[in-house]
Amino acid sequence: MTDCAVLRIEKKAMVDTLHREQTLSDLFVAYLLTRNTRYEEDLIDQLFNSSEKRLARVLLMLAHFGKEGIPESVIPKLSQETLAEMVGTTRSRVSFFMNRFRKLGFVDYAGGAEGGLQVHSSLLSVVLHD
Repeated sequence: MTDCAVLRIEKKAMVDTLHREQTLSDLFVAYLLTRNTRYEEDLIDQLFNSSEKRLARVLLMLAHFGKEGIPESVIPKLSQETLAEMVGTTRSRVSFFMNRFRKLGFVDYAGGAEGGLQVHSSLLSVVLHD
């Protein structure tokens, strides 16, 4: 999570711009389709996977594993409460699983000023294991 700026665009102005600018329209539709797919994946994940698998998936997504380019092995510092909200479980369950992931060598606490979390590709085995 990082600082960001938010700009509100009136619906009519956005519709007019999407009609005029084909490139923007294509990018916007692609974004909406990607977002819709992500919502469906999240719902399936919530319905069918354990909280341990959901946590592993969230950590891998935050580290950009499976995306184009090189994954970021160190993700910014997040509280266990924030991770629990993202996963849909309690902070104590997140703490339990994070300790297990650390002991198994799937994650390391990077420490330092940023206090990030290093995610290893071996964490994929948690998500892929039945």
